[in-house]
Amino acid sequence: MTPFFGNLLVRVNAGFLVLASAGGLATDIAGSFFGRGAEAVLLNNAPGTGIGFIEAHGLALIIGVTLWRIAYSRNWHAVLAAVHVLLGTANLLFWQFFIAADVLVVGYATTAAHWLFVVAHLAALTGSTRLAASSSHLN
Repeated sequence: MTPFFGNLLVRVNAGFLVLASAGGLATDIAGSFFGRGAEAVLLNNAPGTGIGFIEAHGLALIIGVTLWRIAYSRNWHAVLAAVHVLLGTANLLFWQFFIAADVLVVGYATTAAHWLFVVAHLAALTGSTRLAASSSHLN
């Protein structure tokens, strides 16, 4: 993968992380502190459990903003693949939360996006490694 397309993939990923995590964070805050929204039913009797939601979405937001601003390196594909393996796996392991909050569409969309980003970043990493190897043979 060329640096142009690799950087484009990182930027698209950063945009996804910023938008999805900001929406998640807004939902987390509404449910944790105001007893409103999709998470209210999950947090009604234990609002302190919202800490995990807020931490996860807050960190995803920080990662997204950071990735938007950094210089491109093919190594970011490995980091981003790992980030999305973690987030996608967490969604699958805690799928019951999407059911209980009645937000299955959000669960399907975000989980599918996480796994698509895993595949895309692994393909980009493989392609950029091949490109680097072939260009070093030419020198």
